[in-house]
This record gives sequence, structure tokens and C-alpha cells, in this order.
Amino acid sequence: MLGPVILAASRSDKMRRFVSAAPGTKQVVARFIAGQSVDDVVPIVQELSDRGLEVTLDVVGEDITTVEQSYAARDAYLELIGRLKELGLGARAEMSVKLSMFGQSLENGHELALANVRPVVEAAAEIGTTVTLDAEDHTTLDSMFAIHEELRKGFPQTGCVIQAYLFRTEDDARRLAANGSRVRIVKGAYKEPASVAIQEKPEIDKAYVRIMKILMDGEGYPMIGSHDPRLISIGQELARRAGRKLDEYEFQMLYGIRGEEQNRLAAEGHRMRVYTAYGTDWYGYFMRRLAEKPANLLFFVRSILTKG
Repeated sequence: MLGPVILAASRSDKMRRFVSAAPGTKQVVARFIAGQSVDDVVPIVQELSDRGLEVTLDVVGEDITTVEQSYAARDAYLELIGRLKELGLGARAEMSVKLSMFGQSLENGHELALANVRPVVEAAAEIGTTVTLDAEDHTTLDSMFAIHEELRKGFPQTGCVIQAYLFRTEDDARRLAANGSRVRIVKGAYKEPASVAIQEKPEIDKAYVRIMKILMDGEGYPMIGSHDPRLISIGQELARRAGRKLDEYEFQMLYGIRGEEQNRLAAEGHRMRVYTAYGTDWYGYFMRRLAEKPANLLFFVRSILTKG
């Protein structure tokens, strides 16, 4: 029941100020956010790569209000790609982008977001990697999927994300699986109304399994975004039944969560990618991590109490 409350707080400036000032926040944020700058995150990419893990990098900060901020977001990703090129890490690290950060919610936002993300996709391709378009709240998805389709005309490796809790997602999965897309499936981390999204966790899990099967049986490249041991095991079995080799799908987990399991999957030969976020505007991302799992919230509350 706390999840929706925390998600609502993620849009509150008052709560942003309170959480940012809380004495235990820095410790907890460091668990989920790899740093504030490119200089902070590059050594982490190298360390993860040395452990046999792959990475997807997210520059946090989707709550923008000006066109100039959207250009700054584009440039932050271009800077990141430049650093990855210098270090020869392009083959191990891709990018995840939220189109809201690229101006999707502004006036003429669809065209602006496409114009901003295209050079990022082009630059990523030049260093041997790619970009995945993150899913946000349901009102943004038609635009996201249209931009995904447009980008794939020149860069078919461009990926996208689908969310199991939305009623529309099984149809989206069938369409994407049929055209050979790279698709990350997640449960969903936004506050959505009952008219568009499943509200009960057991039913979301069932939908997740149905969608995994669609993707595994399809022609695309499934990316299983989950920390749930049961869903990971089911994903492995569905891949086996579909006759997929270990390099024909992958698992993804968040930086700072279940590190031992990440290492175990990689050691077994699975492609294991770590979703690694960094940047100064961490609040929205951080609050969604708290909302996803009660243990994360408990960790945060304990940190505040012990630091107060």
C-alpha cells in the first residue's frame, strides 16, 4: 500500500526538499546512484565489465521544464559516449534514455525528443553500442513507441521497454516480438490508474510471465528486467523451451541490488546487464526504487533514524 504514496511523493517539491535534507539520504542514495558525474561512473563501468557484467547507463533527471534542459540532457549522453569510446567500453555498455528528459512533455515535445535522441543513437552506434528507450507513465507510450519505430529504420538495434502492469502490454509485446526488437520487460514503477494498469502484485507477476513467453517465443531479443528469483527461473525455463541460446536473451538488474546474483548469472554464462544510474537530479529515480520494494524503504528509514 505504501508504493502509490511514495510514487505520489516523487512528484512533490516539498518531499524532494525533505528527503534531500534528511541526514541518512546520502548513504541510501549511494546504494542506487553510481555517482554524480561521468568521472564517477566510468570506473564503475570498468569494474563491472571486469567482473563479466554488461551495463546500461542512465543519466537521471527526467523532470525538465525548458528546451535548454533537453539540450543539456542530450549533451550529457554525448559526453558519456565520448568517454566510453576513449576507454574502449562501447561493447560492454549501452545507454538507457527517458524521452521526457529529452523534451517529450514540452511544446512540440514528440519532435523535440526525436531530434534530441537521434544524435545520441547515432553516436552510440559509432562506438559499437546502442540505446534503449525507457518506458514512463502510460500517457507517454504512444510517442515513445513511434520514436522507437522511427529510430529502428536506421538503427534496428535500438531497444525499448514495456511494463507488465499495463493492460496494453501483451499486445505491445506481440507487435515488438514479431518485428525483432530488443525489448526490456519490467513490472512498472509509475502510479497508474486502475483503468489502464493491474493493481494487484500477484496478477502483475502472472502478466509478466505471459509477456516473457511472448517475447521468448518471438523473433526479438528479450531483456528480463527483474530481481525476483522466481521470475528469473521462469525466464530461464521459457528460454530453454523456446530453444534460445544464452546470448539470445539477457537479464537486467539495478545497480546496488542483488550483486551476488548478478555475478552468479554471469558465471553461468548468461548475459547479465546492470542498470546503472548517475547524475545530480536523482530524486525521482530514487523514490521509484523505494516504492518498488518495502525493504528499500525500510533501509532508508533506518538510515535516517541512525543518522539523526
